[in-house]
Amino acid sequence: MDIVVFYLLKMSLSVIIVNFNTKDLLKKCLESIPSSIQYSVFSIQIIVVDNGSTDGSVDMIKGTIIHNTKFKIRLIENQTNLGFAKAVNLAIRQGQDGPVLLLNSDTFVKKGAIEKLLKFEEQVRPAIIGARMLNPDGTFQGSCFYLPTIDRAVKEYWFGKSGYFSKYAPTGDKPVEVEAVSGGAMLISRGVIDKIGLLDERYFFYFEDLDYCRRAQKAGFKIYFLPSAQIIHEHGASGKNLANESNQWRRMIPSSKIYYGLFKYYLITLIIWLGQKLSVKIK
Repeated sequence: MDIVVFYLLKMSLSVIIVNFNTKDLLKKCLESIPSSIQYSVFSIQIIVVDNGSTDGSVDMIKGTIIHNTKFKIRLIENQTNLGFAKAVNLAIRQGQDGPVLLLNSDTFVKKGAIEKLLKFEEQVRPAIIGARMLNPDGTFQGSCFYLPTIDRAVKEYWFGKSGYFSKYAPTGDKPVEVEAVSGGAMLISRGVIDKIGLLDERYFFYFEDLDYCRRAQKAGFKIYFLPSAQIIHEHGASGKNLANESNQWRRMIPSSKIYYGLFKYYLITLIIWLGQKLSVKIK
């Protein structure tokens, strides 16, 4: 038997998707998962956690569950929006014993992406692995981070070295070790979860992925970026219903304060503000 097929036969995977009022995007995401799978011989469970949607998402999910014949789809229905970390943790507790794939509701999985993630995970486990994110037009989207620090904020916002503080997309076709990956498409080995636990539920939205990668690194685990596993991401679409366009940036403030601590938060905010002012004057 082919080695890859034999491995997948023994593999169980929980795909976790958190939804809040993104019915149409979620439908595309759910439909992309079965069509992306080339081998249907491994155990996959899709767990959708709905955070109190009012747009008909729940009825759509239930209809998908009824008509789906390829994989098991499970719905966890929350009455209110519990935030991303709490919703993910609910699903992890009810998932299977194998690795966990966190997937945003505004993503579309390209063919072979899940198998590639699982095959690579077998080679490097226990680890965290991020997929290649693509914009809808096929261009690369930043999905990796250097863990943000004060000196890296200075490098990016005062000296113009992009990617030191904001998301970036590694070049090349080979897997590379990075410091952190986006939670929009993040595969986590079960061994990582067993050692460092679940996501920090103090984070309602944003920074929970950075925090988890930081904790994993401190515990000795590696973080990888796998460019061959490609996922289309309509960036920001899954969170646009949480605030109007002019106030989107405000959603990051509470989580930023938790991640950095108050002193570092205000110092980094000042660095960014001064850098942006300086940039405007230079232009």
